[in-house]
Amino acid sequence: MIWNETKECMSRDELEYLQGKRLVKVVDRVYHNVKFYRKKMQELGVEPGDINGIEDLHKLPYTTKNDLRDTYPFGLFAAPQSEIVRIHASSGTTGKATVVGYTRRDLEIWSECVARALAQAGVTRDDIIQVAYGYGLFTGGLGAHGGAEKLGAMVVPMSTGNTKKLTTMMKDFGVTAIACTPSYLLHIAEVLEESGDIPNIKLKAAICGAEPWTDNMRKQIEERLHINAFDIYGLSEVMGPGVACDCQYHKGLHVYEDHFLPEIIDPDTFKPMKRGETGELVFTTLTKEGLPLLRYRTKDLTSISYDKCECGRTLARISRFKGRSDDMLIIRGVNVFPSQIEAALLEMGGVTPHYMMIVDRKNNLDTLEIQVEVEERFFSDEIKDLESLTKKIAHVIQNAIGLAAKIKLVAPKTLERSMGKAVHVIDKRKLV
Repeated sequence: MIWNETKECMSRDELEYLQGKRLVKVVDRVYHNVKFYRKKMQELGVEPGDINGIEDLHKLPYTTKNDLRDTYPFGLFAAPQSEIVRIHASSGTTGKATVVGYTRRDLEIWSECVARALAQAGVTRDDIIQVAYGYGLFTGGLGAHGGAEKLGAMVVPMSTGNTKKLTTMMKDFGVTAIACTPSYLLHIAEVLEESGDIPNIKLKAAICGAEPWTDNMRKQIEERLHINAFDIYGLSEVMGPGVACDCQYHKGLHVYEDHFLPEIIDPDTFKPMKRGETGELVFTTLTKEGLPLLRYRTKDLTSISYDKCECGRTLARISRFKGRSDDMLIIRGVNVFPSQIEAALLEMGGVTPHYMMIVDRKNNLDTLEIQVEVEERFFSDEIKDLESLTKKIAHVIQNAIGLAAKIKLVAPKTLERSMGKAVHVIDKRKLV
């Protein structure tokens, strides 16, 4: 560990003392600089002087993505425009874009957090890293880029859009690490396998994020590319990639608690959950200047462990996400998360991790069809093998989600590959 090793291994009492001091400062900052928060706190009868440490966190208001949209574009900024040196924003596909602003110090802290994550993945200044997240308003590309430069590694700003060129450069440049979405990395693996170039690359580590993925998917990536794959987490509203990352033991993602204060709440009652219980992840930013947020509801469902990790870090760890409260599908009264489908498929043999859920409604009854890519060999065998595999998949998925689904097997590479966040659901009920 080379980045803020002291903070990553400090005692829980020392860390909470630091968090408390920083919480007091950020509350004072938003109260006096952000009209939205001042009004919210006054409605709750809370003043900055009422917050003396993290034990008073529960007194503060929550913040949601809708709050950022309602104050679009700069209504939640706590720094004057003259101090904002960069803007990022969400796509805005489901409404107004959420806009985030960064001061120069924000960018320095962001780069340090990503550098810490890369160091956890074993990346050093001697490595060559391809950044294959999208650049631009999306935080992934520039966020990973800044962290890699902070670490001192050689950066190849590949972005997305030309996988053949990416794999050629990976081979020719001797790339040793890559940052991209896990679904895109599986596509990269396919291209390398087709060209027979797996033995010709020097890749040793992948830092994947921007979409949920299972531990089985990580293992498949590692086996196909002969590398170590790590899960990096972040969201633009809180900062971008680098809020948390797992280590070589893959027993949860270490949250950089000196900058981000996590808590778990019940998404229905908004009350704090007990340690170890699964609920919605909430973050309070402790050091951000441009867009500090109090108790931001991420919609991500997970749990937190505060036990010391085998790697020696004492930072809290969030478990792999169970899904998102806003990604949950209710089909015939059953709560279904796409991640449940992926986990079930990856437990099986003969199928790929590529699938598509199609939800529809016929005669007032919800229907679910799941298209699943199968391995090439099944399309050269007898039809009875396909029928047997279809029945097996249907049985496994019904056990996983408690709901019968129509299974449609499709040939390899039939389903569209994504170089950004993978799309696994088409809900036609919303189109009616």
